[in-house]
Amino acid sequence: MKYSESVKPISYLKAHASEVLRDVSSRQKTMVITQNGEAKAVLQDVRVFEQTQESLAFLKILSMSRISLEKGRYKPASQSFEAVRSRIRERK
Repeated sequence: MKYSESVKPISYLKAHASEVLRDVSSRQKTMVITQNGEAKAVLQDVRVFEQTQESLAFLKILSMSRISLEKGRYKPASQSFEAVRSRIRERK
């Protein structure tokens, strides 16, 4: 994404709000809103936002998994599956 094409002052947003929202939504893009020449906010399509949040959650899981591996806090998959099966049998 080229930020140079997606940076608009807040006055532009105020004057063209419905057009900006339509453009952001239809093109699934992100727009940086400035105030007094400084970036102040980001306007983003909700689907792009959701994808970003899912990606961040996945990266956090990967990071936590790596830390667990480094600390030796893991067990073989067969042992994990057996623990789940045992819990299921106990509930019956």
